[in-house]
Amino acid sequence: MMGKWKAMEVPPRLILPRPVPKLQAPPIFVGGYGSSSSSSSSAIGRSEALKVHSQAEKRRRERINAHLTTLRRMVPDASKMDKASLLGSVIDHVKDLKRKVVDTGQGLAVPKDANHVTVEEEDEDEEDDETGSSSDEKSFYVKASICCEDRPDLFVSLIQTFHGLGLRAVRADIACLGGRVQNEFTLCGDGSGGRVGLSTLKEVLREALARVASFDVHQASDSSTTSSCKRQRLLQSRYATLSP
Repeated sequence: MMGKWKAMEVPPRLILPRPVPKLQAPPIFVGGYGSSSSSSSSAIGRSEALKVHSQAEKRRRERINAHLTTLRRMVPDASKMDKASLLGSVIDHVKDLKRKVVDTGQGLAVPKDANHVTVEEEDEDEEDDETGSSSDEKSFYVKASICCEDRPDLFVSLIQTFHGLGLRAVRADIACLGGRVQNEFTLCGDGSGGRVGLSTLKEVLREALARVASFDVHQASDSSTTSSCKRQRLLQSRYATLSP
């Protein structure tokens, strides 16, 4: 019985485990959602920058063209010039204007900020040509210049100074600017003192004009008149003493 059972015994089956299915990861796209959004923003930023740059360049060209139009109006016969020719013509025109300004201002005396006095001997022949009159053999000319603060009694003080030294003004050039005044006089004297007397006279005149230039504007008019008269008497006395 036992042998029969053994004959009928079925060998056990080999049961293999079922394979577990593998989960596949979703495909990764190179240009995913985040990368696409970043690229789009960069493109928009570049477009805006180009637009701003284009507008700035347009405004710059408009300003340049406006300046060129202004220059064409200032320079004669420049309506059909190109830019290079126009700029060259403008440079030449500005240089010509500068030369004209220098030539015009050569004969003009502009008052300086500091007081100064100069006294020089003038050439008689040159002065005769300018005044159109002939001078005596004994007469001489002196050119005196004074720059100082302008004040009402300045011209009177100058004339009194000249008369006190026996001089008369034959020419006067006056320039005023900002409360300052530049006076240039051509003075004529009789020359009785000779060359030594002329040298002394120029020194005395220079000192007298320096006192006039440094005169205190805030002094009272009465004291100014009194001191002016005393000054003239002192000048006359000194010149008479120093002259041979």
